[in-house]
Amino acid sequence: MTATPAAADPPPPPTYRQAVEDAYNLVRAAAPNDNASARNAVSALEAGTGTTQLEILSDLQRQPPDFENAKARLLALLAALDRPADTSDPQLAQQRLHDVLAMHRYDALRRPPSLLDRFSQWVRDRIDQLLNLLFGGGGAHAPGWFFYLVGAAVLAAVAVIVFRSTRGRFIEGLIANQPSGPRAPADYFAQADRLAARGDRVGAIRNLCAGVAATLAGERTWEGSPLTVREIFQAAPDPARLHPLLVPFEAAIYGGRDVDAATYERAMAVAAPFRQPAELAA
Repeated sequence: MTATPAAADPPPPPTYRQAVEDAYNLVRAAAPNDNASARNAVSALEAGTGTTQLEILSDLQRQPPDFENAKARLLALLAALDRPADTSDPQLAQQRLHDVLAMHRYDALRRPPSLLDRFSQWVRDRIDQLLNLLFGGGGAHAPGWFFYLVGAAVLAAVAVIVFRSTRGRFIEGLIANQPSGPRAPADYFAQADRLAARGDRVGAIRNLCAGVAATLAGERTWEGSPLTVREIFQAAPDPARLHPLLVPFEAAIYGGRDVDAATYERAMAVAAPFRQPAELAA
């Protein structure tokens, strides 16, 4: 015959309300900067509520603990637990809730995630997998938002590179449609007439300037000269007379402004003396 030791069952975990009340009593009796009472209150609260009261747990885990805010939150939670929301007609309350959620403003709750949302979630999942692969489940490492920011920057850089590359090919295609090699001044003036007839006065005034520049300094001036249009026009007998052509050209090309019909007519009149010998030579 041997003595069998008696084994008692472990005490049941406290109820939700009991855990809140225990934590409140500890917080209420705690002195300022009493970290031991704060730890005991955290243990008492988590024993019955788990991690459902993150705001209160955060107050208690501060350094120093924010007992005043935690006490106010615990007291409000006790009051809510003692007076739970109830209704005498549950079916009517459920119907009213259904009517509210059926309103147009809550359509997003019923709508499936968009393609952009699913793509964003996929990117976040891949970043999380990369973090787990690099650092494992624990240990100190850079915060996740840092890698999200880096990922967003990489995506933005890729988008810019793709946009610039496609834009460059588009511009190259436009240039490929233009005649290659040196062009006679008369060709520029003829192109100006065609563009003006189509309503493209910006392109037309560009070709007027090209025709005048080619007349003043040679056919290769517009394509290969390191000089600006203003510097090329200084070779004219009276550079000031070219201002009605030069000024709207600079405003349109460098300033992005439009060229109205009256301005283009004045530019054509200024370019006319340079156009006649060019057309006769052609």
